[in-house]
Amino acid sequence: MAALKPSLGLRTSQQLALTPQLQQSIRLLQMSTADLEQEVDRFLHENPLLEMAEPASSPEAPGPDDGPPDASDRADEGMAGSAESWSSGGSRAHNDDDDWWESQQSQPISLRQHLREQAHSLTLSDRDRAWLDTLIESLDDDGYLRDSLEELEESVADLFSETFGERLDADEIALGLKLLQSLDPRGVGARTLQECLLLQLAPRNHEADPDAEDADGPCRALATSIVSDMAHLNALGAKDFNGLCQALRCDKEALKASMQLIQRLNPKPGADFTEDAAESIVPDVIAYRLGTRRGSGRWQVRLNESAVPRLSINPLYAELIRQERASSMTAQLQEARWVIKNIQQRFDTILRVSQAIAIEQQAFFEQGEIAMRPLVLREIAERCELHESTVSRVTTNKYMLTPRGTFELKYFFTSHVRTEGGGAASSTALQAKIRQWIAEEDPRRPLSDQQISDRFSAEGIQVARRTIAKYREALRIEPVSQRKKL
Repeated sequence: MAALKPSLGLRTSQQLALTPQLQQSIRLLQMSTADLEQEVDRFLHENPLLEMAEPASSPEAPGPDDGPPDASDRADEGMAGSAESWSSGGSRAHNDDDDWWESQQSQPISLRQHLREQAHSLTLSDRDRAWLDTLIESLDDDGYLRDSLEELEESVADLFSETFGERLDADEIALGLKLLQSLDPRGVGARTLQECLLLQLAPRNHEADPDAEDADGPCRALATSIVSDMAHLNALGAKDFNGLCQALRCDKEALKASMQLIQRLNPKPGADFTEDAAESIVPDVIAYRLGTRRGSGRWQVRLNESAVPRLSINPLYAELIRQERASSMTAQLQEARWVIKNIQQRFDTILRVSQAIAIEQQAFFEQGEIAMRPLVLREIAERCELHESTVSRVTTNKYMLTPRGTFELKYFFTSHVRTEGGGAASSTALQAKIRQWIAEEDPRRPLSDQQISDRFSAEGIQVARRTIAKYREALRIEPVSQRKKL
């Protein structure tokens, strides 16, 4: 066997190397507006050469159904600016929108705060108040007590013994639960869904007017009978109305009224409260119509100026660097220029892609989702001369404000179903049609998936029954057996 001999050789190959500037550009492009705002704050903190530019005076922003002044060229005008001072104008100006936005940032009251405020108004002993506070803190976000009373009492037994000389007794434990369940919202402090509903069905307190009548009395009694018996609840879930009427000895009208009362109950009484303010979606672009009359002109998009950061380079530092009096900051100057340029490129790309989408989906703006046409990433990529991966990044977590609501840019891309005439219908339009037909159906004879498929066939669109079922489930619409009503 020949011995292996070491040798030297030269081999050439090509490898794509992403520069730091390109890496930053890609990272900024795929960020949401909220993430970009945090990133801009980081840039401002780390680079003293970057600062927020002074807002330029600008006319009031038009609504989505009105063209802006000089609308024919304003859409492209939004990206104008130099490499050292760029924005779309007015993003940090204080206006009525800022007042509205600030009002949305106030923290809503939490469930536990709401309950504690009520508990503090009650006249209780120190032991009862401490136990009630323990129960309040033990609630989950839906308002339920998931741990048993025995486990909760055991967890504070040593504390009560040390503070009050003895543990809680059975009567005190039961009283605490009763006090908790008497607080608003009704149903709070329940251990099970059944108990939660029964608490809400309990007769109202008429202490203020003892002679007042409970208008829902008979209906409430029947609803309580249904909720109290799991067999009745299961029959209700299975839509066995005839069986329920026989078991409860009531007619269908009484059953229907009690069902409506049950449907008005809240299975998650704590869900209306939250510890944190809901995060609002800030649209990146706004759709508007060229022309003042409805039905005239075409739809275009412009940047949402409030979403665009106004960055510039500090002129004092820039002048010192130019005079070579602060040469150590040359690298930071280059980084600042990269940031401004990459943010400008980000919004330029978002605007180009959004404009291309608006051109393809003109009918949507006029008629809604029922007129959505099939669209794939490749079509927009070819129109904008971009790679599909770039379009995918641009349309993820970026939003367009339209007269029909705010939609993620990805919403406008839909798969298609072939028609008999050789055309195509978008899945979004088909789902809209399904929703419309089901909304108009006779609740006593709801449409089956096969009947919906047959309706599409009559219109020249072949959609399999299993596809109808998939679309219906995506719309969160119950199957025919669950939609049937009295």
